[in-house]
Amino acid sequence: MHIEIEAKIKVNSLQEVAARLSELGAEFLSEHIQKDQYFDDAGRTLTKTDRGLRLRRQRIGNEEKIFLTYKGAREKDRFKKRQEIEMEITDGDSIENLLLAIGYEKAIVFEKKRRVYLLGGCEVALDELPLLGSFVEIEGPDGEKIADVQKSLGLSSLPSIRESYAGLMAAKLKAGSLQQ
Repeated sequence: MHIEIEAKIKVNSLQEVAARLSELGAEFLSEHIQKDQYFDDAGRTLTKTDRGLRLRRQRIGNEEKIFLTYKGAREKDRFKKRQEIEMEITDGDSIENLLLAIGYEKAIVFEKKRRVYLLGGCEVALDELPLLGSFVEIEGPDGEKIADVQKSLGLSSLPSIRESYAGLMAAKLKAGSLQQ
């Protein structure tokens, strides 16, 4: 069992954060496109209990990797902290068909562009999402290291968002459909 601990911060400009990462000597790891499909049952049991089941197709250049991930309910913490079980799989279509066959349905699907760096023992992701904008995610082994990286990037004054991208996207889509 892995515990994911991260800070998610909405920013106006990823260019400024990328420049600061460069100044600090952060190691660039990769740039990729992630297509995330979140699954839930008809009663939205996972969503209502703050859990998630995600099938991710991640493309780096011409290479695709596929991951199935379970995310547990958020724990009380300064940052977003939750159980995460993730496995790489080779046949995303079969897993998708299996999930649909046992009663799950696609709750939300979206794509994001992500650039990943390593700084201060933490992974720093610069994310661009349609409808939502730009975010920085800092994932690390503990809150202290995450806070140190957040401070070194000049992002300490910005609030850490505890909501998942799936939750933010669902709320944005719902709000958009209400405005029409």
